[in-house]
Amino acid sequence: MKLKALVTTLLILCVMLCLPSLLHAQGMPGDPGGDPDPAVPIDGGLSLLLAAGAGYGLKKVNDMRKKNKAIAKEDSGKI
Repeated sequence: MKLKALVTTLLILCVMLCLPSLLHAQGMPGDPGGDPDPAVPIDGGLSLLLAAGAGYGLKKVNDMRKKNKAIAKEDSGKI
């Protein structure tokens, strides 16, 4: 029984000592200036967001005009 415990302990100790040398959290540091031509496609999503914002703004303006028209019609009927 003691031999089995010793082998298990040595195996776990070897794994604990050798494993960190195989794992790396980060690679070597690259160019700190960054890539002048980023590979991030911002055109498609950005244009969709702009179009959605413009549509929402137009809807709000249209709703406000209808509301003002209804208020003006109601005020003119009271006189």
